[in-house]
Amino acid sequence: MPSSAPQAEPVKVIANTNAPAGGSYRWTILALLFCATTINYIDRNTISFFMVDDGFRHDMLGLDRAVTWNPDYQKEFLDVMGKVDAFFKGAYAIGFLVMGTLIDRLGVRKGYSLSILVWALASVSHAFISTVGQLKIARMMLGLGESGNFPSAVKTVAEWFPKKERALASGIFNAGSNLGIISVAFAVPTLLAILGWQYTFLVTASLGFVLLICWRIFYKKPEEHKGITESELAYIRADNEQVFDRKLGWKEILPYRQTWAVGAGKVFTDMIWYFYLTLLPSYFMTAGKFKLDLKNIGWPFMVIYIVSDLGSIAFGWLSSTMIKRGYSANVARKTAMLACALCVLPILLVIQTDSIVLATCLIALAAAAHQGWSANVYTLATDMFPKQAIASVIGFAGFLGAMGSMLLSYNYGLLVKSSLGYGSLFIIAASAYLTALLLVHLLAPKLKPVDFNIER
Repeated sequence: MPSSAPQAEPVKVIANTNAPAGGSYRWTILALLFCATTINYIDRNTISFFMVDDGFRHDMLGLDRAVTWNPDYQKEFLDVMGKVDAFFKGAYAIGFLVMGTLIDRLGVRKGYSLSILVWALASVSHAFISTVGQLKIARMMLGLGESGNFPSAVKTVAEWFPKKERALASGIFNAGSNLGIISVAFAVPTLLAILGWQYTFLVTASLGFVLLICWRIFYKKPEEHKGITESELAYIRADNEQVFDRKLGWKEILPYRQTWAVGAGKVFTDMIWYFYLTLLPSYFMTAGKFKLDLKNIGWPFMVIYIVSDLGSIAFGWLSSTMIKRGYSANVARKTAMLACALCVLPILLVIQTDSIVLATCLIALAAAAHQGWSANVYTLATDMFPKQAIASVIGFAGFLGAMGSMLLSYNYGLLVKSSLGYGSLFIIAASAYLTALLLVHLLAPKLKPVDFNIER
């Protein structure tokens, strides 16, 4: 497609490629991103445990709490909550489009601050709902706010880390999502028993406001930050990446196959992660094989999400290490992604086993592979696009991923009611990653960086 306007000459950053790190403030920034992602997942995932709380289920279906819960109510409730989750995913998708562009235009400090404020206020609003309609609105606002997390985090990593460290850095901040889920699995059942679901929402929502204050205090661009040394700044800039003196928005990024390659890495796989987040508590507690309850459901989630934390870091480390050893980004990223895709395949055996231990281990392996996959997909954007466009690219990819997730979640009830039951979801999970990798390779066979100075 032809360019609509003359392209500005890039400003080259000249730095010593052998400069020592000379400081470690970038890791402090990464720790802040890790905490932010943890809180992001606490706020979004709290509701998945409410789905097995009698008080919440009765309130959402408009039933008297004295009414005995039965399988028919459970199927109706699952169908209702699947549609509520679709509202969250739809708003999350739209939010990616809005937040990605906004963060590129405002900068990550202001843009992410706005995102955190919206999601913190939305989290608080959950404590005051009394109908499914109000819950849909609250989840939509939460989706809009939370959509800013990953575009902000990936752009921050691009600003603060050289290419050879970015997959590892992405794996580390992405691991915060698993800590958030583990925290929810252990804390929320206790809070529910003591406080009830409304006050539990207030407790978890308060973390967002703490995060907002910390972000405003600690985050600035590397060149503006007093905590960074000159040698560390030179190390961060060692890749001599193009820096444009203009904004790069939707008009500039959509014509490129590289944009759609990053999107392909998300559209088929994000839905699988949200299936784990949304339905695993119900699967473990209502599937005929397992029948766990709130008293003993914590340990499977601890195993699953601790292992997935390790996978996020390990597969990020794998591609970063391959690049340090001289492999191209193309070989390193796709090798790591292929390893992740193959590690998901054994999840098909979950359908066959009656062992909660084996099922937990198989899901843990798949979840670890997903997180490693995500760490490398996020890094694809930093491999192929200049920093000014990264949040927009991740926003667009996140939009596609959320739309795929919305489609699947809207049909949770239909799929679970089918003859295969939950098995249909595990079959989709097993095939999603190899399909996505094939599309990524077809769209970006060499992960060639986009040059916005060349007319198309």
